[in-house]
Amino acid sequence: MKPVKLAAVVLAAAMAVGTGAAAQEHYPTRLITVVVPLTAGTTIDILARLFAESLSKRFGQQVIVANRPGAGGLIAAQAVATAPADGYTVLLANSGHAILGTLNKNLPFDPIGDFAAVSLIGDAPTLVNVAPSLGVRTLTEFVELAKAKPGAINYGSAGVGTATHLAGMYFAAQTGTDLVHVPYTVSSTIIADLLGGRIHVTFAPAAFTLPLLQDGRLLALAVAANEPIREPIAVPAALAAHIDYQNATWYGFLAPAKTPAAVLQTLHDAIVAVGAEPELKEKIRAQGITPRSIGLRDFDAHIRKDMDRLEPLLRTIARSN
Repeated sequence: MKPVKLAAVVLAAAMAVGTGAAAQEHYPTRLITVVVPLTAGTTIDILARLFAESLSKRFGQQVIVANRPGAGGLIAAQAVATAPADGYTVLLANSGHAILGTLNKNLPFDPIGDFAAVSLIGDAPTLVNVAPSLGVRTLTEFVELAKAKPGAINYGSAGVGTATHLAGMYFAAQTGTDLVHVPYTVSSTIIADLLGGRIHVTFAPAAFTLPLLQDGRLLALAVAANEPIREPIAVPAALAAHIDYQNATWYGFLAPAKTPAAVLQTLHDAIVAVGAEPELKEKIRAQGITPRSIGLRDFDAHIRKDMDRLEPLLRTIARSN
């Protein structure tokens, strides 16, 4: 290659690197899309819209929400995994995302390796929800009933391998009870069947059953935590009944794996900042979620730790499918 041509190539490469670095430095310069795996009006969709509004104001750029429901979160996850790794397409996920690979061996992407953790925004502890017609008023009474009638008590979930399914399996494992799993494809049907007595219990975050808990049509026997909750409703801790049942659904932002570190940090810092605003924190709590943020690298470790905790249950599900 002639010296002049070589110099031109070097100059072009330097300009390209400089342009990329400048783009990262000034990120964001255009619209950001937050992809969510469920339909409008669900808890995760409400969270996405709350953060999108606040982030739009902070960045001075529009942040929109795109609902990509279906296939247990696979459609939304794949849309983000295959998007350009530039910070302009991100996923708001929950605990169900991390287990996609365990339950679906032929995925075209890796739910862990193809994503970069951006920011945890909160945890929603699981509630043990029953209809008053079941005749139990405490968690101790429920466990006694389940042990007296093995295989006769069933619980509804949003589907095989979902967070609500795993929450029920984990409860059965921790209490030595034999509960029958009833998977649903439409979440609202779980509530209807719980009220109608066709299922006996569901293990889900407060947002899923909150209006019915507030008006007394459902009863929360316990929260899967060491401490009781007092808002938006008061629920005793499972530990108060001497039951070691701790389970929560996490919510957080993920980006394509090769997103530049500087962009990830900018996103993380902005999400943490808006999540700390008192008004937004109150709106998050109103969804039955405890606002929480941890470091950029800590969130990745948090996801992996949760997977390790659920690994025995996931193996059981995989063997049965």
